Parts: sequence; structure tokens; C-alpha cells
Amino acid sequence: MRLDELPKSARIEDRRGVTVARGGIGIGTIVVLGLIGWALGIDPRLLIGGAEMMSRSGAPQQQADAGSTTSSGSPSDAMGQFVSAVLGSTEAVWTDYFAQAGQTYKSPTLVMFSGATQSGCGFAQSAMGPFYCPIDQKVYLDTSFFQDLERRFGACNVGSKTCQFSQAYVIAHEIGHHVQNLLGLLPKVQQAQRAMDQAEANSLQVRVELQADCLAGVWANRGQAKWDFIEPGDVDSALQTASAIGDDRLQRRSQGYVVPDSFTHGSSAQRTRWFTTGLKSGDVASCDTFRNEQL
Repeated sequence: MRLDELPKSARIEDRRGVTVARGGIGIGTIVVLGLIGWALGIDPRLLIGGAEMMSRSGAPQQQADAGSTTSSGSPSDAMGQFVSAVLGSTEAVWTDYFAQAGQTYKSPTLVMFSGATQSGCGFAQSAMGPFYCPIDQKVYLDTSFFQDLERRFGACNVGSKTCQFSQAYVIAHEIGHHVQNLLGLLPKVQQAQRAMDQAEANSLQVRVELQADCLAGVWANRGQAKWDFIEPGDVDSALQTASAIGDDRLQRRSQGYVVPDSFTHGSSAQRTRWFTTGLKSGDVASCDTFRNEQL
């Protein structure tokens, strides 16, 4: 993946190094966060996707040390520059798309953190994986997740440069949730889920996540047309990642068997299929997972 021509984004909050203090949360907060998690169909064991948040009783609250600071803008380190370039490319792609539709794209902020932080959706921990919070319209990313992708889940070849494109796919997936939010899809889904049982709500959430995969593919297609940034092996690496974080693969790893009714992100085959759909078409209209009977 070539980064040299990608535009850099300054819409980054760098909270890495900001420490946290342990503490309890009130029952009211637990209830509210639990409802948010249920409404979004979130299962933290699945590690990727978007509106991905979970409330845990007794979860710690964030409290920054007096000597810790949060910086804004494009970070100067290699990982920060990589994230800035990927985020900048999504801004350019989606700004163009919304402009063509006569609309204005409002770029999200990406929060880089280490270990734990506070989000508009509640307390965030690295074990949850990257997630998008529709309340504050921010993406939360602990980049240690990228190491987990390589070493724990075999999502890309350890040490390979092609892993960068896998990482970019993860970020683009979360930005896909932001696009869904701006298009008004997430609020409609959340409202519909409140009237459903858990299995039905999960099924609808799968469609949300698969559409975000497809939108990540659209980003890759349009980004390639603008910057010719995809190198040999990159797409295969992204497909390997999409497969590695399918619900069926993750459930077999964690519990040894698969429960389709509990899927919230889609199977390995579904995730690779929808990313490929967006990648080949470059067309948002091809990403209508809600009307497509065959996922």
C-alpha cells in the first residue's frame, strides 16, 4: 500500500499515553450503556465493526493524569502518520461522493488511544476493538488491535507490508458506519431493533456490518482510481482479514462451535463477499444489504 500521495487528515485526537484510574459507575450509567449496546447489536468478542460498544458492570472510568495531555492534528510517529493518511483518503473519497449527491460530507474525528478511554457511548477498552460511536461521531482505535489481527487471528501475514492494507480496511469499515449514520441508516436500524427480539436484532445488525464492509470496498475502489495506491497482495490481505474476523471463525476459536442466531457481523464468506462487491463496483448503490435476500 502506497501512502505517499494520500492526503493527511488532522481530525485525529491522540490520547495515547493518557492513563486511567479505576473506579465504579452508577447503575443508571450501566443501564443506559447496556441499552446502547443492545440497540447496536454489539458483541465485544467479535472485535470489529462499528458502532461497537459494550457496557460492563463495574467498568473503570477514565481519569487523565495531571501530566498527560491529548493532542490534536496529524501525529508525527509512523503509526500516527499511517492512520492520518488512511483517514485523509476516506475524507477525500466520501467528500467527493456526497458532493456528487448534492450533499456535504461531515468528516468524523478519529481517536487514537492506548488501553482505555472515554467515548460518547461510554467507557472504551482496547479489547472491544475499533468502533464508531454515533453519539459523538468519532471512531475509537487502539492500534494494538492491528497486532492482534496478525498474531492472534492470522488476519494477515505477520510482518508483511500488505498488512497495512488490512489495517486500512479496518479503519475504512468504521468510517463506513459514519457514512451510514450521515445517510440516516443507523438511527432507523436502532429504532427497528428496539421492537425486535435478540435474534432478529442480531440479524439486522449483520446487515449493518456487511454494508460497512461493502462501503470499505467502495473506498478502496475510488481511492485506487484517485491515487493508484493498492499494491500486489494488498487485496488478498484485506480479504484474509475479512475472513479471519467473520463471526463463524471467531466463535469457533472462542467456544468451539457456531451459533448463527448470535452473529452480529456476518460469516467469513459474507464479509469477504461484501467487501469484494464494493471493491469491484465502487458504487454505494451496490451495498444495499437491507434489500438483498442473499447475504
